[in-house]
Amino acid sequence: MRNYLDFYINGAWVAPVQPRPLDVINPATEQVAGRISLGQAADVDRAVEAARRAFIRFGRSSKAERLDLLDAVIAAFQARQQDMADAVREEMGAPTALAVGAHVPFALAHFLTARQLLVDFDPDVAMGTTRLTKEPIGVVAMITPWNWPLNQIACKVAPALAVGCTMVLKPSEVAPFSGHIFAEVMHAAGVPAGVFNLVHGDGPTVGAALSSHPHVDMVSFTGSTRAGVEVARNAASTVKRVHQELGGKSANIILEDADFAASVRKGVEAMMVNSGQSCNAPSRMLLPARRMAEARDIARAAIAAQKVGAPTEDVHLGPVVSDVQWNRIQALIEKGIAEGATLVAGGPGKPEGLNQGYYVRPTVFADVDNQMTIAREEIFGPVLVMIGYDDEEQAIEIANDTPYGLAGYVQSGDLERGRAVAARIRAGQVALNYAPLDLAAPFGGYKQSGNGREWGEHAFHEFMEVKAVLGYNAA
Repeated sequence: MRNYLDFYINGAWVAPVQPRPLDVINPATEQVAGRISLGQAADVDRAVEAARRAFIRFGRSSKAERLDLLDAVIAAFQARQQDMADAVREEMGAPTALAVGAHVPFALAHFLTARQLLVDFDPDVAMGTTRLTKEPIGVVAMITPWNWPLNQIACKVAPALAVGCTMVLKPSEVAPFSGHIFAEVMHAAGVPAGVFNLVHGDGPTVGAALSSHPHVDMVSFTGSTRAGVEVARNAASTVKRVHQELGGKSANIILEDADFAASVRKGVEAMMVNSGQSCNAPSRMLLPARRMAEARDIARAAIAAQKVGAPTEDVHLGPVVSDVQWNRIQALIEKGIAEGATLVAGGPGKPEGLNQGYYVRPTVFADVDNQMTIAREEIFGPVLVMIGYDDEEQAIEIANDTPYGLAGYVQSGDLERGRAVAARIRAGQVALNYAPLDLAAPFGGYKQSGNGREWGEHAFHEFMEVKAVLGYNAA
Protein backbone atom coordinates (compact mmCIF):
# COMPACT_ATOMS: atom_id res chain seq x y z
CA MET A 1 0.00 0.00 0.00
CA ARG A 2 1.26 3.47 -0.88
CA ASN A 3 1.84 5.91 1.98
CA TYR A 4 2.38 9.41 0.62
CA LEU A 5 1.92 11.36 3.83
CA ASP A 6 4.48 14.14 3.32
CA PHE A 7 4.40 17.25 1.16
CA TYR A 8 7.20 18.53 -1.09
CA ILE A 9 8.08 22.06 0.01
CA ASN A 10 11.25 24.06 -0.62
CA GLY A 11 13.15 21.11 -2.06
CA ALA A 12 12.40 18.64 0.74
CA TRP A 13 9.74 16.21 1.90
CA VAL A 14 8.09 17.63 5.01
CA ALA A 15 5.35 16.45 7.33
CA PRO A 16 2.05 18.33 7.27
CA VAL A 17 1.42 20.91 9.96
CA GLN A 18 -1.40 18.72 11.26
CA PRO A 19 -1.75 15.06 10.18
CA ARG A 20 -5.03 14.37 8.40
CA PRO A 21 -4.71 11.07 6.49
CA LEU A 22 -7.05 10.21 3.64
CA ASP A 23 -7.56 6.77 2.14
CA VAL A 24 -7.22 6.59 -1.65
CA ILE A 25 -9.47 3.98 -3.25
CA ASN A 26 -8.52 1.79 -6.22
CA PRO A 27 -11.63 2.06 -8.42
CA ALA A 28 -11.12 -1.41 -9.91
CA THR A 29 -11.20 -3.14 -6.53
CA GLU A 30 -12.99 -0.64 -4.28
CA GLN A 31 -10.18 -1.29 -1.79
CA VAL A 32 -7.79 1.14 -0.16
CA ALA A 33 -4.68 1.50 -2.34
CA GLY A 34 -2.82 4.00 -0.21
CA ARG A 35 -3.00 7.12 1.89
CA ILE A 36 -2.14 10.76 1.53
CA SER A 37 -2.31 13.64 3.97
CA LEU A 38 -4.84 16.40 3.50
CA GLY A 39 -3.15 19.74 3.87
CA GLN A 40 -4.56 22.94 5.25
CA ALA A 41 -3.96 26.69 4.97
CA ALA A 42 -0.78 26.59 7.05
CA ASP A 43 0.77 24.06 4.66
CA VAL A 44 -0.19 26.27 1.73
CA ASP A 45 1.44 29.25 3.44
CA ARG A 46 4.73 27.34 3.76
CA ALA A 47 4.67 26.25 0.11
CA VAL A 48 3.72 29.66 -1.26
CA GLU A 49 6.43 31.36 0.81
CA ALA A 50 9.00 28.90 -0.55
CA ALA A 51 7.85 29.60 -4.10
CA ARG A 52 7.89 33.33 -3.50
CA ARG A 53 11.48 33.28 -2.25
CA ALA A 54 12.59 31.03 -5.09
CA PHE A 55 11.07 33.35 -7.68
CA ILE A 56 13.53 36.11 -6.79
CA ARG A 57 16.28 34.04 -8.40
CA PHE A 58 14.45 31.71 -10.76
CA GLY A 59 12.34 34.48 -12.30
CA ARG A 60 15.59 36.00 -13.61
CA SER A 61 17.21 32.73 -14.71
CA SER A 62 18.62 32.56 -18.22
CA LYS A 63 17.12 30.61 -21.08
CA ALA A 64 20.20 28.37 -21.08
CA GLU A 65 19.67 27.51 -17.41
CA ARG A 66 16.03 26.65 -18.01
CA LEU A 67 16.86 24.54 -21.07
CA ASP A 68 19.32 22.56 -18.96
CA LEU A 69 16.71 22.17 -16.26
CA LEU A 70 14.10 20.91 -18.73
CA ASP A 71 16.63 18.38 -20.02
CA ALA A 72 17.15 17.14 -16.48
CA VAL A 73 13.41 16.87 -15.84
CA ILE A 74 12.88 14.97 -19.10
CA ALA A 75 15.63 12.50 -18.20
CA ALA A 76 14.28 11.99 -14.68
CA PHE A 77 10.75 11.60 -16.05
CA GLN A 78 11.84 8.98 -18.56
CA ALA A 79 13.45 6.97 -15.76
CA ARG A 80 10.11 6.78 -13.90
CA GLN A 81 7.70 6.13 -16.76
CA GLN A 82 6.68 2.65 -15.64
CA ASP A 83 6.16 3.82 -12.06
CA MET A 84 3.90 6.58 -13.31
CA ALA A 85 1.91 4.24 -15.54
CA ASP A 86 1.38 1.86 -12.61
CA ALA A 87 0.21 4.76 -10.45
CA VAL A 88 -2.29 6.04 -13.02
CA ARG A 89 -3.71 2.56 -13.46
CA GLU A 90 -4.08 2.13 -9.73
CA GLU A 91 -5.43 5.56 -8.82
CA MET A 92 -8.00 6.16 -11.56
CA GLY A 93 -8.46 2.83 -13.33
CA ALA A 94 -6.82 3.50 -16.69
CA PRO A 95 -6.13 0.23 -18.53
CA THR A 96 -2.45 -0.61 -18.81
CA ALA A 97 -2.39 -0.01 -22.56
CA LEU A 98 -3.89 3.47 -22.10
CA ALA A 99 -1.65 4.36 -19.16
CA VAL A 100 1.49 3.25 -21.02
CA GLY A 101 0.38 4.42 -24.45
CA ALA A 102 -1.28 7.76 -23.66
CA HIS A 103 -1.31 9.01 -20.07
CA VAL A 104 2.45 8.90 -19.55
CA PRO A 105 3.65 9.70 -23.10
CA PHE A 106 1.36 12.74 -23.37
CA ALA A 107 2.78 14.13 -20.14
CA LEU A 108 6.34 13.59 -21.30
CA ALA A 109 5.50 15.16 -24.67
CA HIS A 110 4.51 18.43 -22.99
CA PHE A 111 8.02 18.72 -21.60
CA LEU A 112 9.63 17.78 -24.91
CA THR A 113 7.46 20.34 -26.69
CA ALA A 114 8.21 23.08 -24.17
CA ARG A 115 11.91 22.39 -24.42
CA GLN A 116 11.83 22.54 -28.22
CA LEU A 117 9.82 25.77 -28.31
CA LEU A 118 11.94 27.50 -25.69
CA VAL A 119 15.03 27.31 -27.93
CA ASP A 120 13.63 29.94 -30.33
CA PHE A 121 11.27 31.72 -27.95
CA ASP A 122 11.97 35.47 -27.72
CA PRO A 123 10.05 37.41 -25.07
CA ASP A 124 11.14 40.78 -26.45
CA VAL A 125 9.57 42.71 -29.35
CA ALA A 126 10.52 46.16 -30.66
CA MET A 127 7.62 48.56 -31.31
CA GLY A 128 9.11 51.80 -32.57
CA THR A 129 11.09 53.31 -29.71
CA THR A 130 9.32 51.06 -27.19
CA ARG A 131 10.32 47.56 -26.22
CA LEU A 132 7.63 45.08 -25.26
CA THR A 133 8.98 42.36 -23.05
CA LYS A 134 7.31 39.39 -21.43
CA GLU A 135 8.29 38.30 -17.94
CA PRO A 136 7.26 35.31 -15.81
CA ILE A 137 4.11 36.13 -13.87
CA GLY A 138 5.48 34.88 -10.54
CA VAL A 139 4.05 32.25 -8.18
CA VAL A 140 1.49 29.98 -9.84
CA ALA A 141 -1.01 27.80 -8.00
CA MET A 142 -1.86 24.71 -10.03
CA ILE A 143 -4.99 22.72 -9.25
CA THR A 144 -5.29 19.59 -11.37
CA PRO A 145 -7.97 16.90 -11.91
CA TRP A 146 -8.15 13.13 -11.64
CA ASN A 147 -9.14 12.17 -15.19
CA TRP A 148 -5.80 12.80 -16.95
CA PRO A 149 -3.76 13.39 -13.81
CA LEU A 150 -0.25 13.40 -15.27
CA ASN A 151 -1.14 15.16 -18.50
CA GLN A 152 -2.78 18.05 -16.69
CA ILE A 153 0.17 18.43 -14.34
CA ALA A 154 2.70 18.38 -17.16
CA CYS A 155 0.86 20.78 -19.45
CA LYS A 156 0.96 23.37 -16.67
CA VAL A 157 4.36 22.72 -15.10
CA ALA A 158 6.32 22.45 -18.37
CA PRO A 159 5.52 25.91 -19.77
CA ALA A 160 5.62 27.56 -16.34
CA LEU A 161 9.08 26.13 -15.75
CA ALA A 162 10.18 27.10 -19.26
CA VAL A 163 9.40 30.79 -18.75
CA GLY A 164 10.70 31.08 -15.18
CA CYS A 165 7.68 30.78 -12.87
CA THR A 166 7.65 29.06 -9.50
CA MET A 167 4.69 26.94 -8.48
CA VAL A 168 2.62 25.09 -5.91
CA LEU A 169 0.75 22.05 -7.17
CA LYS A 170 -2.36 20.51 -5.65
CA PRO A 171 -3.13 17.25 -7.48
CA SER A 172 -6.58 15.74 -7.17
CA GLU A 173 -6.98 13.97 -3.86
CA VAL A 174 -8.97 11.30 -5.73
CA ALA A 175 -5.98 10.35 -7.92
CA PRO A 176 -2.87 11.71 -6.19
CA PHE A 177 -0.28 8.95 -6.64
CA SER A 178 1.11 10.00 -10.02
CA GLY A 179 1.40 13.60 -8.84
CA HIS A 180 3.42 12.49 -5.85
CA ILE A 181 5.78 10.50 -8.09
CA PHE A 182 6.00 13.56 -10.35
CA ALA A 183 7.29 15.55 -7.37
CA GLU A 184 9.94 12.84 -6.86
CA VAL A 185 10.91 13.33 -10.52
CA MET A 186 11.31 17.07 -10.01
CA HIS A 187 13.50 16.45 -6.97
CA ALA A 188 15.64 13.91 -8.81
CA ALA A 189 16.07 16.40 -11.67
CA GLY A 190 17.58 18.94 -9.30
CA VAL A 191 14.88 21.57 -9.67
CA PRO A 192 16.00 24.41 -7.38
CA ALA A 193 14.42 24.45 -3.94
CA GLY A 194 11.10 26.27 -3.87
CA VAL A 195 10.61 26.36 -7.64
CA PHE A 196 8.24 23.38 -7.52
CA ASN A 197 6.17 22.53 -4.44
CA LEU A 198 3.40 20.01 -3.84
CA VAL A 199 0.68 20.06 -1.20
CA HIS A 200 -1.98 17.34 -1.20
CA GLY A 201 -5.48 18.28 -0.16
CA ASP A 202 -9.07 18.88 -1.13
CA GLY A 203 -10.61 21.77 -3.04
CA PRO A 204 -12.53 23.47 -0.21
CA THR A 205 -9.40 23.65 1.96
CA VAL A 206 -6.13 23.60 0.01
CA GLY A 207 -7.69 24.68 -3.29
CA ALA A 208 -9.43 27.62 -1.67
CA ALA A 209 -6.30 28.61 0.26
CA LEU A 210 -4.24 28.60 -2.92
CA SER A 211 -6.71 30.50 -5.07
CA SER A 212 -7.26 33.20 -2.44
CA HIS A 213 -3.65 33.50 -1.29
CA PRO A 214 -2.33 37.07 -1.53
CA HIS A 215 1.15 35.92 -2.60
CA VAL A 216 -0.08 33.71 -5.44
CA ASP A 217 0.05 35.63 -8.72
CA MET A 218 -1.93 33.20 -10.87
CA VAL A 219 -4.19 30.19 -10.52
CA SER A 220 -4.20 27.57 -13.27
CA PHE A 221 -7.18 25.29 -12.75
CA THR A 222 -8.52 22.28 -14.61
CA GLY A 223 -11.79 20.72 -13.51
CA SER A 224 -15.53 21.13 -13.61
CA THR A 225 -17.18 24.41 -14.51
CA ARG A 226 -18.87 24.46 -11.10
CA ALA A 227 -15.52 24.21 -9.30
CA GLY A 228 -13.98 26.72 -11.70
CA VAL A 229 -16.56 29.30 -10.69
CA GLU A 230 -15.57 28.81 -7.04
CA VAL A 231 -11.88 29.21 -7.89
CA ALA A 232 -12.62 32.47 -9.68
CA ARG A 233 -14.65 33.75 -6.75
CA ASN A 234 -11.88 32.90 -4.30
CA ALA A 235 -9.30 34.60 -6.51
CA ALA A 236 -11.31 37.77 -7.12
CA SER A 237 -10.37 39.59 -3.92
CA THR A 238 -6.67 39.53 -4.82
CA VAL A 239 -7.22 40.29 -8.54
CA LYS A 240 -4.88 37.52 -9.63
CA ARG A 241 -4.92 35.93 -13.06
CA VAL A 242 -7.22 32.92 -13.30
CA HIS A 243 -6.63 30.43 -16.08
CA GLN A 244 -9.28 27.73 -16.43
CA GLU A 245 -9.80 24.62 -18.54
CA LEU A 246 -13.28 23.43 -17.63
CA GLY A 247 -16.07 21.18 -18.88
CA GLY A 248 -17.27 20.30 -22.35
CA LYS A 249 -20.13 18.77 -24.30
CA SER A 250 -18.45 18.58 -27.66
CA ALA A 251 -20.33 17.99 -30.90
CA ASN A 252 -19.11 15.52 -33.51
CA ILE A 253 -20.78 16.53 -36.78
CA ILE A 254 -20.90 13.75 -39.36
CA LEU A 255 -21.73 15.43 -42.68
CA GLU A 256 -23.64 13.79 -45.52
CA ASP A 257 -20.51 13.23 -47.62
CA ALA A 258 -18.49 11.53 -44.86
CA ASP A 259 -17.68 7.84 -44.82
CA PHE A 260 -20.72 7.20 -42.66
CA ALA A 261 -19.99 3.75 -41.25
CA ALA A 262 -16.37 4.56 -40.42
CA SER A 263 -17.26 7.96 -38.96
CA VAL A 264 -19.94 6.58 -36.65
CA ARG A 265 -17.75 3.68 -35.52
CA LYS A 266 -14.74 5.92 -34.84
CA GLY A 267 -16.96 8.38 -33.00
CA VAL A 268 -18.20 5.65 -30.68
CA GLU A 269 -14.67 4.40 -30.06
CA ALA A 270 -13.36 7.92 -29.40
CA MET A 271 -16.11 8.53 -26.85
CA MET A 272 -15.17 5.41 -24.90
CA VAL A 273 -11.46 6.26 -24.49
CA ASN A 274 -10.53 6.74 -20.81
CA SER A 275 -14.01 5.42 -19.93
CA GLY A 276 -15.46 8.64 -21.32
CA GLN A 277 -13.67 10.71 -18.70
CA SER A 278 -12.23 13.39 -20.98
CA CYS A 279 -13.38 17.00 -21.09
CA ASN A 280 -12.95 17.13 -24.89
CA ALA A 281 -14.73 13.82 -25.57
CA PRO A 282 -17.00 13.83 -28.68
CA SER A 283 -20.07 13.22 -26.53
CA ARG A 284 -22.76 14.54 -28.91
CA MET A 285 -22.79 12.82 -32.29
CA LEU A 286 -24.72 14.85 -34.85
CA LEU A 287 -25.78 12.94 -37.97
CA PRO A 288 -28.37 13.12 -40.75
CA ALA A 289 -31.73 12.32 -39.16
CA ARG A 290 -32.73 10.10 -42.06
CA ARG A 291 -29.79 7.78 -41.28
CA MET A 292 -30.46 7.41 -37.56
CA ALA A 293 -31.56 3.78 -37.85
CA GLU A 294 -28.39 2.93 -39.75
CA ALA A 295 -26.31 4.73 -37.15
CA ARG A 296 -27.95 2.76 -34.35
CA ASP A 297 -26.87 -0.52 -35.94
CA ILE A 298 -23.29 0.69 -36.47
CA ALA A 299 -23.05 2.00 -32.90
CA ARG A 300 -24.46 -1.21 -31.44
CA ALA A 301 -21.80 -3.25 -33.23
CA ALA A 302 -19.06 -0.83 -32.17
CA ILE A 303 -20.08 -1.09 -28.53
CA ALA A 304 -20.12 -4.89 -28.74
CA ALA A 305 -16.40 -4.74 -29.61
CA GLN A 306 -15.55 -2.60 -26.55
CA LYS A 307 -14.16 -4.82 -23.82
CA VAL A 308 -14.64 -3.66 -20.24
CA GLY A 309 -12.61 -5.14 -17.41
CA ALA A 310 -9.79 -4.91 -14.91
CA PRO A 311 -7.17 -2.31 -15.88
CA THR A 312 -4.46 -4.95 -15.57
CA GLU A 313 -6.06 -6.93 -18.41
CA ASP A 314 -6.21 -6.34 -22.17
CA VAL A 315 -9.34 -4.16 -22.17
CA HIS A 316 -10.61 -0.96 -23.77
CA LEU A 317 -12.39 0.43 -20.70
CA GLY A 318 -11.53 0.20 -17.04
CA PRO A 319 -13.72 1.52 -14.23
CA VAL A 320 -14.68 5.13 -13.72
CA VAL A 321 -12.77 6.85 -10.96
CA SER A 322 -15.06 6.67 -7.91
CA ASP A 323 -18.38 5.67 -6.43
CA VAL A 324 -19.48 9.31 -6.61
CA GLN A 325 -18.78 9.40 -10.34
CA TRP A 326 -20.41 5.99 -10.89
CA ASN A 327 -23.61 7.07 -9.16
CA ARG A 328 -23.79 10.32 -11.12
CA ILE A 329 -23.38 8.50 -14.43
CA GLN A 330 -26.06 5.99 -13.47
CA ALA A 331 -28.49 8.78 -12.60
CA LEU A 332 -27.93 10.44 -15.97
CA ILE A 333 -28.39 7.16 -17.86
CA GLU A 334 -31.69 6.69 -16.04
CA LYS A 335 -32.60 10.28 -16.90
CA GLY A 336 -31.97 9.62 -20.59
CA ILE A 337 -34.31 6.65 -20.53
CA ALA A 338 -36.96 8.61 -18.61
CA GLU A 339 -36.81 11.52 -21.08
CA GLY A 340 -37.49 9.21 -24.02
CA ALA A 341 -34.13 8.70 -25.71
CA THR A 342 -33.65 5.36 -27.48
CA LEU A 343 -31.23 3.12 -25.59
CA VAL A 344 -29.09 1.52 -28.30
CA ALA A 345 -26.51 -0.23 -26.13
CA GLY A 346 -25.47 -0.42 -22.51
CA GLY A 347 -27.73 1.08 -19.90
CA PRO A 348 -27.89 1.15 -16.11
CA GLY A 349 -25.89 -1.10 -13.85
CA LYS A 350 -22.52 -2.78 -14.12
CA PRO A 351 -21.36 -4.96 -17.03
CA GLU A 352 -22.07 -8.65 -16.61
CA GLY A 353 -19.52 -10.40 -14.39
CA LEU A 354 -18.05 -7.17 -12.98
CA ASN A 355 -19.70 -6.85 -9.60
CA GLN A 356 -16.75 -5.28 -7.82
CA GLY A 357 -15.29 -2.01 -9.07
CA TYR A 358 -16.86 1.15 -10.46
CA TYR A 359 -17.53 -0.25 -13.91
CA VAL A 360 -20.06 1.35 -16.25
CA ARG A 361 -21.70 -0.31 -19.23
CA PRO A 362 -20.59 1.53 -22.41
CA THR A 363 -23.81 3.24 -23.41
CA VAL A 364 -25.25 4.83 -26.55
CA PHE A 365 -28.50 6.76 -26.82
CA ALA A 366 -30.11 7.57 -30.18
CA ASP A 367 -32.99 9.84 -31.19
CA VAL A 368 -31.82 12.38 -28.65
CA ASP A 369 -33.18 15.92 -28.61
CA ASN A 370 -30.56 18.55 -27.86
CA GLN A 371 -32.68 19.86 -24.98
CA MET A 372 -32.63 16.56 -23.11
CA THR A 373 -30.57 16.42 -19.93
CA ILE A 374 -28.12 13.93 -21.42
CA ALA A 375 -27.47 16.35 -24.29
CA ARG A 376 -26.99 19.36 -22.01
CA GLU A 377 -24.97 18.05 -19.07
CA GLU A 378 -21.43 16.75 -19.14
CA ILE A 379 -21.85 13.10 -18.12
CA PHE A 380 -18.11 12.38 -17.89
CA GLY A 381 -18.54 8.69 -18.48
CA PRO A 382 -18.79 6.24 -21.40
CA VAL A 383 -22.13 7.58 -22.63
CA LEU A 384 -22.68 8.82 -26.20
CA VAL A 385 -25.78 10.65 -27.40
CA MET A 386 -26.78 10.64 -31.07
CA ILE A 387 -28.75 13.63 -32.35
CA GLY A 388 -30.32 13.91 -35.81
CA TYR A 389 -30.24 17.01 -38.00
CA ASP A 390 -32.09 17.92 -41.20
CA ASP A 391 -29.40 19.94 -42.95
CA GLU A 392 -25.96 21.43 -42.45
CA GLU A 393 -27.27 24.69 -41.04
CA GLN A 394 -29.22 22.88 -38.38
CA ALA A 395 -26.19 20.73 -37.54
CA ILE A 396 -24.11 23.87 -36.87
CA GLU A 397 -26.94 25.40 -34.85
CA ILE A 398 -27.24 22.30 -32.65
CA ALA A 399 -23.46 22.05 -32.24
CA ASN A 400 -23.30 25.62 -30.91
CA ASP A 401 -26.43 25.28 -28.75
CA THR A 402 -24.53 24.44 -25.57
CA PRO A 403 -23.09 26.43 -22.67
CA TYR A 404 -19.73 24.81 -23.42
CA GLY A 405 -17.16 25.38 -26.15
CA LEU A 406 -14.08 23.29 -25.50
CA ALA A 407 -13.83 21.11 -28.61
CA GLY A 408 -15.62 20.13 -31.79
CA TYR A 409 -15.30 17.47 -34.47
CA VAL A 410 -16.28 17.52 -38.14
CA GLN A 411 -16.26 14.52 -40.50
CA SER A 412 -16.48 15.19 -44.23
CA GLY A 413 -15.28 13.66 -47.49
CA ASP A 414 -14.68 17.18 -48.79
CA LEU A 415 -11.93 18.90 -46.83
CA GLU A 416 -13.02 22.38 -47.93
CA ARG A 417 -16.55 21.71 -46.72
CA GLY A 418 -15.20 20.40 -43.44
CA ARG A 419 -13.07 23.51 -43.02
CA ALA A 420 -16.08 25.76 -43.68
CA VAL A 421 -18.15 24.02 -41.01
CA ALA A 422 -15.23 24.02 -38.54
CA ALA A 423 -14.94 27.80 -38.97
CA ARG A 424 -18.48 28.19 -37.62
CA ILE A 425 -18.11 25.96 -34.56
CA ARG A 426 -17.81 28.01 -31.37
CA ALA A 427 -15.09 25.98 -29.71
CA GLY A 428 -11.43 26.39 -28.87
CA GLN A 429 -10.26 23.36 -30.83
CA VAL A 430 -11.90 21.59 -33.77
CA ALA A 431 -10.61 18.32 -35.27
CA LEU A 432 -11.31 17.47 -38.90
CA ASN A 433 -11.75 13.80 -39.82
CA TYR A 434 -10.47 12.53 -36.47
CA ALA A 435 -7.14 14.32 -36.80
CA PRO A 436 -4.70 13.26 -34.07
CA LEU A 437 -3.86 15.51 -31.13
CA ASP A 438 -1.27 18.20 -31.75
CA LEU A 439 0.33 19.05 -28.41
CA ALA A 440 1.90 22.19 -29.90
CA ALA A 441 -1.55 23.55 -30.78
CA PRO A 442 -3.42 25.67 -28.20
CA PHE A 443 -6.00 23.87 -26.09
CA GLY A 444 -8.79 25.62 -24.23
CA GLY A 445 -12.39 26.67 -24.52
CA TYR A 446 -15.00 29.26 -25.30
CA LYS A 447 -17.93 30.15 -23.04
CA GLN A 448 -18.23 28.04 -19.88
CA SER A 449 -15.39 25.77 -20.97
CA GLY A 450 -12.91 28.24 -19.54
CA ASN A 451 -10.48 30.95 -20.52
CA GLY A 452 -6.90 31.01 -21.69
CA ARG A 453 -5.02 28.28 -23.54
CA GLU A 454 -2.74 25.41 -22.63
CA TRP A 455 -0.21 23.44 -24.72
CA GLY A 456 2.58 24.73 -26.91
CA GLU A 457 3.81 28.29 -27.14
CA HIS A 458 0.38 29.69 -26.29
CA ALA A 459 0.88 28.24 -22.82
CA PHE A 460 4.09 30.24 -22.41
CA HIS A 461 2.16 33.48 -22.77
CA GLU A 462 -0.43 32.43 -20.19
CA PHE A 463 2.31 32.35 -17.54
CA MET A 464 3.80 35.74 -18.45
CA GLU A 465 3.12 39.43 -17.93
CA VAL A 466 3.71 42.11 -20.58
CA LYS A 467 5.89 45.11 -19.81
CA ALA A 468 6.28 48.10 -22.10
CA VAL A 469 9.58 50.00 -21.75
CA LEU A 470 9.12 53.38 -23.43
CA GLY A 471 12.16 55.03 -24.93
CA TYR A 472 14.15 51.80 -24.88
CA ASN A 473 15.08 52.15 -28.54
CA ALA A 474 15.42 55.93 -28.56
CA ALA A 475 18.09 57.28 -30.91
